[in-house]
Amino acid sequence: MAKRNKDVALDAESSRDGNRAIVKFRVSDFLMMFFITILSLTCILPFIHIAAKSISSNNKVVAKLVYFIPKEITLEAYRSIFADAGLTRSMGFSVLVTLAFTALGMFVCICGAYPLSRARLRGRKWLTFLLMVPMYFGAGLIPTYLLYSSYKMLDTVHVLILPLVYSAYNLLIMRTFFMSSIPDSLEESAFLDGASNIQILLKIVLPLSKPILATISLFYAVGRWNSYSDNMYFIRSENLKMVQYKLYQMVASAAEAQTASMSDAAAVTSTPEVLQAASVMFITIPIILIYPFLQKYFVKGTMVGAVKG
Repeated sequence: MAKRNKDVALDAESSRDGNRAIVKFRVSDFLMMFFITILSLTCILPFIHIAAKSISSNNKVVAKLVYFIPKEITLEAYRSIFADAGLTRSMGFSVLVTLAFTALGMFVCICGAYPLSRARLRGRKWLTFLLMVPMYFGAGLIPTYLLYSSYKMLDTVHVLILPLVYSAYNLLIMRTFFMSSIPDSLEESAFLDGASNIQILLKIVLPLSKPILATISLFYAVGRWNSYSDNMYFIRSENLKMVQYKLYQMVASAAEAQTASMSDAAAVTSTPEVLQAASVMFITIPIILIYPFLQKYFVKGTMVGAVKG
């Protein structure tokens, strides 16, 4: 009888401890969900606010009455953007430049990261050090301009692609992924079967590296898509201006006057604030449409490639 009472007491005590553990877990879980929700809202709410402003009337936006729900829905700002025939061409040109830049950047990054990740490469530590120097030191704008001028790259499509193809940061991430995820024993077995370095890279390493390939590709594409400073400094021809710089010019023109034109066919009648919101949406939507297809690879590649060094 005494033993039975003792067992009941132990069960009750363990039950109380379990309840405390469950309560503690629920509280911590709630706090984590709360902070994650807050962080998510800091990203989502500004985007919703910009989207609402881009399709709201000028009067409501100027009166600061638009927050997250559009008021007096209109597409006038988007009509102003698409009214310029040159803007549509710049959009296609930007897509082509981004694709070419991403493909060439991935080729350079793979060719550099794979050899540096293999222990059989002599002097790889010194080579890695030399390749990392540009990540910390730069010559500045004027020397860069003079360098491009000496190579006859100014006002050509090459200045939008070639200078930024090499990225020390992307190379470091991919090298780290190869070192941590591709064991040497796998390559040794392939060598015993008569495979060459190129065959190992194409048939073994790359198929096992889809997460990091998707991650670095997205880094290259987003970086090129969002950049317009090189367009501003090194390009003068209208047919070589990317859509980001075209929209920057449109917003800047609208800020100087309520009505501005990019060409004889395009009249901007939206306020600068509405036009800027529509421009942000116009540039952001293509990346948003691509990201869901790469998300599962992007998260894994970022985590694995950044753990070890």
